[in-house]
Amino acid sequence: MSQQVSISELRARLKPRQRLLGMDPGTKTIGLALSDTTLMIATPMEIIRRKRFKDDAARIQQIVDEQNVGGFVIGWPVNMDGSLGPRCQSVQAFSENLAKVFDLPQTLWDERLSTSAVERTLLEADSSRAKRKDVIDKMAAAYILQGALHAI
Repeated sequence: MSQQVSISELRARLKPRQRLLGMDPGTKTIGLALSDTTLMIATPMEIIRRKRFKDDAARIQQIVDEQNVGGFVIGWPVNMDGSLGPRCQSVQAFSENLAKVFDLPQTLWDERLSTSAVERTLLEADSSRAKRKDVIDKMAAAYILQGALHAI
């Protein structure tokens, strides 16, 4: 099925007007963000409350079909020193499971500091703790996706 590719290879495999779906997979949720068709802007989309992978993949399939998604950008939680910790193993397993279901290219994108950058932005906007909790994962997915779009 799909495979991990570089960001330039991901871009080369997209058909005209296809979008990228950004993902910030955590243990309890998956934050999702969607690019526009010109691959310039990432927009926070939704949060999937994780259940079974089969259920999560079914929701992702709906989005792929409805939004003309041509590839995935998945947050890669590299440690600050550049080493790969247990969270990277979890994301790698998630990526491999996606590859079994979707015939779409995907890239892992370094997400260091994405959640803290988004949380800082929300704090500056005087967002309540409850509201931050409801949006932080999809905002982090947008931050990750936007970084990849800048690289494209």
